[in-house]
Amino acid sequence: MIQHKELASGRWHEISFCEQMANIGSEVSRTIKWKEKNNPNQSQKAFERALELIDITLTTKLRRTALIELCRLRENLCEEYYKPDTKGIEQLNKYLFQFALVKRK
Repeated sequence: MIQHKELASGRWHEISFCEQMANIGSEVSRTIKWKEKNNPNQSQKAFERALELIDITLTTKLRRTALIELCRLRENLCEEYYKPDTKGIEQLNKYLFQFALVKRK
């Protein structure tokens, strides 16, 4: 089920890669928040939204290096999500937070 229907319909392709990554980071941050609050339902939803945004981003025209980076991000996020602690996801979140900082400047 597509949760970001407006973005999937084309708006996502109009924003910069940096902004896309910052938005993915927002969902990853929510994933961590809900996981730490022991709310697996909300954590799963945020995780799925993050994956959906990654998948939508993969349909945009990307440089090879960005494509590789995005695929690694998706793989690592999936791997770390199912671990009992949030340490690995927090590292991914720190990486994604850098895109939010650049976007704000």
